[in-house]
Amino acid sequence: MPDLLLKPGREKSLLRHHPWIFSGAVAKQKGAVKPGETVEVISDQGDFLAKAAYNPMSQIVGRVWTWSDAENVNPDLLEKLLRLSIEARKSTCPDIPQEGALRLVYAESDRLPGLIVDRYADTLVVQFLSAGAEFWR
Repeated sequence: MPDLLLKPGREKSLLRHHPWIFSGAVAKQKGAVKPGETVEVISDQGDFLAKAAYNPMSQIVGRVWTWSDAENVNPDLLEKLLRLSIEARKSTCPDIPQEGALRLVYAESDRLPGLIVDRYADTLVVQFLSAGAEFWR
């Protein structure tokens, strides 16, 4: 898997689980990678920090999918995260009538960077707002 190697001291926000990697934090990118593909984010000391969707055309070059080296970014993970998001909304908003409106997926808040899903009665509106979300569309 390609890597994003960070500059010294630029891992602090990731260690606090902020899900964005800004272009100014990156020392270099190793390996061939296309926009939206997953990269491993590595500290200047060589420590694994996260797996993120890569976008070289944005100031936010990485958007974190997972903080776990053991967790693979694949359709199974995305399905799991979608199910968890929808179940979280059902448990926190149980009284929304079927004909009402409800945001089902809140992008980074649900570990699905750049993906927003709204339900309006029986219609879903989906927004793909990052290279990673578009890649897995």
